[in-house]
Amino acid sequence: MRIGFGYDVHALVEGRELRLGGICIDHPRGLAGHSDADVLIHAICDALLGAANMRDIGTHFPDTSPGYKNIDSKILLRETVHLLREAGYEPGNIDATIVAEQPRLSNHIPDMQKTLAEVMHIPPNNLSIKATTTEQLGFTGRREGIAAYAVALIT
Repeated sequence: MRIGFGYDVHALVEGRELRLGGICIDHPRGLAGHSDADVLIHAICDALLGAANMRDIGTHFPDTSPGYKNIDSKILLRETVHLLREAGYEPGNIDATIVAEQPRLSNHIPDMQKTLAEVMHIPPNNLSIKATTTEQLGFTGRREGIAAYAVALIT
């Protein structure tokens, strides 16, 4: 068994849809980034890659590549899991936390779990997703961006 940790953050901006955990969430601002900027998926990819000692998401899917411009991060997650399996690893369980003052995410978590579990071909109960705020402290508290943390176990 191996354990990996992932973290990602993106700024909230006008003119982009908000994608978190592979789903679109109704919100007036979305996350800025080269891809769709899904911080939760990016943190999970980094946790999985880190557990396998395969570097990070930017190594495999560089933001300098036009091929990844506006890409759906579910594709990146699917490819990350494929890379793990090619290296002889299997995702175990994942525990992730989204840090956002707004929007409130608790009602969206079951859809995120279902979507991401399907992408990774793992049981939904192997994927824990939580959401929290920073009580209006820091950049997330000022609603300037959203962050996500993830820990992954692979076997």
